[in-house]
Amino acid sequence: MGREVSESCIDSLLTEMVSTYCNRFYANKPELAARRIEAIGYQVGHQLSERYTMERPRFSDHLEAIKFICKDFWFELFKKQIDNLKTNHRGTFVLQDNRFRWLTTMSIEQPPENGTSEELSIAADNKALQSMHLYFPCGIIRGALSNLGIPCAVSADISNLPACSFVVRIKA
Repeated sequence: MGREVSESCIDSLLTEMVSTYCNRFYANKPELAARRIEAIGYQVGHQLSERYTMERPRFSDHLEAIKFICKDFWFELFKKQIDNLKTNHRGTFVLQDNRFRWLTTMSIEQPPENGTSEELSIAADNKALQSMHLYFPCGIIRGALSNLGIPCAVSADISNLPACSFVVRIKA
């Protein structure tokens, strides 16, 4: 029997972690906060990947490992599979989650077209905060793939909330 943690606990932990690193530890250095949040995600992904692949043979190629991330690994984390996987067959993969759980509670208000400078500033701050929440899952994906012997860089795009695309670039 596997051990599970309440979704609300994970949501609260992620929110508090991002808030603490961005507003307290590295208030004036958002790039350091982002790196630290991603590093924590990396450790989590590395350990979870180790746990979920213990009984499996090693993957024979990158595509097989990415498919594992999209299906089994994502299902263990979010109780659903990645909605779409695209590749250019040259080491770049795009994992699309149309309703990424950790973003569903975030505001999706667009800034007004003729908004005041204050409204535009608030909208920019919200976008920055939303992107800070993505460093953790990017780290999880990078850590999991690293454990599978695949060095990579992972970035995220949230141009259409709550959908999220994770771009995985395999390092040669």
